Amino acid sequence: MTHLRLTELDPHAPIHYQYAIEQVLYRGKSPYQEFAVVTNPFFGRMLILDGVVQFTEKDEFFYHEMMAHVALHAIESPKRVIVVGGGDGGVVREVLKHPTIEQVHLVDIDPEVTRISREFFPTVSSGLDDPRVIHAPMDGAMFMRQYEGQADAIIVDSTDIIGFATSLFTSDFFDNAKAILGKNGVYITLSESLHFHFEMVRDVQKTMASIFPHVDLYTAPIATYGGNWWCFAVGTNGVDIRKPVGKTVENTRYYCEEVHKTAFLPDFLYKRLMDEERTYF
Repeated sequence: MTHLRLTELDPHAPIHYQYAIEQVLYRGKSPYQEFAVVTNPFFGRMLILDGVVQFTEKDEFFYHEMMAHVALHAIESPKRVIVVGGGDGGVVREVLKHPTIEQVHLVDIDPEVTRISREFFPTVSSGLDDPRVIHAPMDGAMFMRQYEGQADAIIVDSTDIIGFATSLFTSDFFDNAKAILGKNGVYITLSESLHFHFEMVRDVQKTMASIFPHVDLYTAPIATYGGNWWCFAVGTNGVDIRKPVGKTVENTRYYCEEVHKTAFLPDFLYKRLMDEERTYF
């Protein structure tokens, strides 16, 4: 029986999560963040960044599948994708399940994330050596300013909206993303918890709406993320992301066409979210 505990503190949430720790497999630090890889009797191996659970062996597919497939199934024959953050490779793994993909730029400021994922999470990092993947270990905001090509989808798999990740949620960043996307392109980013970060979710939507012609929001159940009801913000140059096109990839564990169609907030809840007088539904 283990006596070690990991307590995750979120200053914006009224609850704290605590996990039993069987074993500490790794602890380290990069110029950007502190790392830990631990094992839990239910979730298996867990990646911890700055004291916050990023994903676990048990349920990582919920997050990574929903980040990748909602965007790519709204695009006819996606070919070029940019993943900002996501150095662990989970989103890349899912993107590569689409047979039309020709190129994936993986842009993560911290190469240590990739190294740790390769060593401790081989099923998550399994796509990182695919020849279609171009690794760009640099600041995501700088990459977006300098990139001169086009992409069908941009997926931002960053840490929470604090610290060095805040540059990925500015109007300048969204504007650069919009310019890179084609007319049918899709932009996806995480957007925190509807339960505990209601106003933060709204702020991201409003900032994106000042740049993109069409914005939306969908959710997924993530057991280890604060509030469990996690959000993904969408910006497009016109495409209706609620309508999946083409054949749905089959080798998924959660995502499917039915999940795609029901993941979005109904209109009446979205209107409540965007009402600045509200702090909750």
